[in-house]
Amino acid sequence: MPSVGDAKTASKVLVVDDVPVNVKLLADILAMKGYEVVTASSGPQALALLPTEKPDLVLLDVMMPGMSGYEVCAAIRADPAHAMLPVVLVTALDPGKERIKGLEAGADDFLTKPVSQAELLARVRSLLRIKHLYDQVQHQSAELAEWNRQLEERVAKGVRELESLGRLKRFFSPQLAELIVAGGADDPLKSHRREITVVFLDLRGFTAFTETAEPEEVMGVLAEYHAAMGRLILQYEGTLERFSGDGMMVFFNDPVPIADPGLRAVEMAQAMQQEVAVLSAAWKKRGYDLTMGIGVAQGFATIGGIGFPGRIDYGAIGTVTNLAARLCGEAAGGEILMSRRVVGALDGRLNAEPAGELMLKGFQRPVPTFRVVFG
Repeated sequence: MPSVGDAKTASKVLVVDDVPVNVKLLADILAMKGYEVVTASSGPQALALLPTEKPDLVLLDVMMPGMSGYEVCAAIRADPAHAMLPVVLVTALDPGKERIKGLEAGADDFLTKPVSQAELLARVRSLLRIKHLYDQVQHQSAELAEWNRQLEERVAKGVRELESLGRLKRFFSPQLAELIVAGGADDPLKSHRREITVVFLDLRGFTAFTETAEPEEVMGVLAEYHAAMGRLILQYEGTLERFSGDGMMVFFNDPVPIADPGLRAVEMAQAMQQEVAVLSAAWKKRGYDLTMGIGVAQGFATIGGIGFPGRIDYGAIGTVTNLAARLCGEAAGGEILMSRRVVGALDGRLNAEPAGELMLKGFQRPVPTFRVVFG
């Protein structure tokens, strides 16, 4: 926007007078000072020019045939688009009487004929300054409204994403849910192959417990167990593939690759055994004899969405998942059994000891197995 009061401003002035000599006089004075001038010889012609020329100020003669300056001024003010357009009435009549009529019609200022050049320029500069300030406020208001609209859209989008994320987290790991919402992967549910570390865990004595305990007691124990294990799964950034009753399968290094998935998995398993030891002591006081066994294996698996429209789980399929499940089945209460590949990945950073070669269901040869040594 041009600076207010600059002689070379591009502000546009509409001069309206039915006398050509008066029009030329005013136009020449204004043009000499750098203003752009548009002229009209009648009220209707002036009103027709407003939408296309968009003047910043109107110099309007009062006494014109057909449509007086008062009527033109009133018509300008009747249009909301020109509510703040400065209008200066030019009159040779009694200034006192004309001023009242002009104010009633909506005029902003008055000039008396013969027009003084200095007074003309002073009035024009003063009113244009006000007009330009008003235009700035309107522009800033429009920008603010647009910013508010964009902010509302972003907030609404954020709320929708949070709602989607909350729903997805009911079925997927937080990492996978966030990838789906953020579009951080080409297609996180598409089948792919990756090396992962799988952790299987379940409670020892749970079947006998469910046969004698009331359903409310079973649900209470499961709620405590799931809450404690779930907290540790989130803490160690594991992906919960599934849980069924007291059994859970968690894997590491997918959908988000992580460094040292084997070490992370075994550290989580140790934390879980420590947590269950505390829970087990409390359960024992209520007459429940429950402990937990854990199996950990590492290898390649095919991973992706498994299910049907309306319900899809994120699952891993491969020998590594079967091996972790079988090791879990062989683990005693409080024990963590690992495959040789997991021990190799640990590279001596955690204590482990051989647990012998086990004949596991689904495996034709004995499987070398290792046990985590606590303390």
